[in-house]
Amino acid sequence: MLLAFVGCSENPDTASTEEPDTGDTLQMPFSAVNIENINPKNYTGLSGRVEGTSEAVDISRRNAITTAVEKASPSVVSIMATEPVRRLNTLHDEFLRYFFGGELPRENTSMGSGFIISEDGLVVTNQHVVGKNPREIMVSTIDGTSYSARLIGIDELTDIALVRIESENNETFPYIELSDSDDVIVGEWAIALGNPFGLFEDGKPTVTVGVISAKNRDFSPDPNNPRVYIDMLQTDAAINLGNSGGPLLNSNGEVIGMNTFIYTGGTSAGFIGLSFAIPSNRLERIISQLMTSGVVMLDYDPGMEFTSMTEQLIYRYRLPYVQGLLVTSVNKNGPAFECGIMPGDVIVKIGDERVVSEMHAWALLRDYEVGDEMQVELIRDGALYQTEMQLRQKVSGSAAQ
Repeated sequence: MLLAFVGCSENPDTASTEEPDTGDTLQMPFSAVNIENINPKNYTGLSGRVEGTSEAVDISRRNAITTAVEKASPSVVSIMATEPVRRLNTLHDEFLRYFFGGELPRENTSMGSGFIISEDGLVVTNQHVVGKNPREIMVSTIDGTSYSARLIGIDELTDIALVRIESENNETFPYIELSDSDDVIVGEWAIALGNPFGLFEDGKPTVTVGVISAKNRDFSPDPNNPRVYIDMLQTDAAINLGNSGGPLLNSNGEVIGMNTFIYTGGTSAGFIGLSFAIPSNRLERIISQLMTSGVVMLDYDPGMEFTSMTEQLIYRYRLPYVQGLLVTSVNKNGPAFECGIMPGDVIVKIGDERVVSEMHAWALLRDYEVGDEMQVELIRDGALYQTEMQLRQKVSGSAAQ
């Protein structure tokens, strides 16, 4: 504002309107005005842009991200689950009880996030947030209201759980719908909402923003972990303890995934820029089955039994030293037999995915349904073969040994 008045004549009535000379004194090329009559709120500046008004500031602050957060926030919830602890009565327990007195903890309490997907209070979250058999689940909305919730179903393999809010007054809840995660673009905005470190009690969910870093990230199953993560969305939006189960949004405010875990690379337990979310299309497939039966089951039978390849099996049966599945039996009336698979075959690929273990295979099989054609790659007698399995409803029959 000060620069606009530099060089004005001391006498407003005789202000010069001539072009400035080449000397040290700069004359303004327009008529001077009385400074007391200037209203800063009406001043547009040399650029012609409105400055100094609260309206202009508000407009500049609002963007696609703030709109998306405003749209989705009412559907985000905080979840607290209590699960009984199965504890053996050991000498260590007796030692603690003797010296410190009182009873040992009999419950585990976990906290995480979730989001409502229907007006009658269906909530999606991670299975590791609610546990396997929770005694109590409490859901808190952004207005601070807490509700009891009932477990509808869990799927430990994909780390997905579905609960329903129990409202005495049959309330309707704000909800958000799942979008098509196949349409996600690498590099587009990604917005994570959730309840890190239990901060949700202070009000609205925490918001972090990044981009979609990659799609279809697979993680080799851990033999000590029953969960398998495939086709994950990678983002650099910050996700921390308590964010699990919260929604990952695009800039339209649509759910493209569920925040699930971070990768630390062994450097720390905190966020280092690698966060992963279960894609919404996988969520939708699992949720539909949990709503129907409470568990996830294949609607077809591949017609074979298999087990993970191990070094013991490789040495015992002189099998190829590869990761995969050893086919142990085949139903003579099933799809596996019809496409030529036999006991002793080693399956190394299902579709385009390299099979790592039995748990990994079951996770891959969940992407198929009755009527699909599934490509299978296998090793038999040292040679590599490909076949196509036509998936159909389960048919009873004897197994080929």
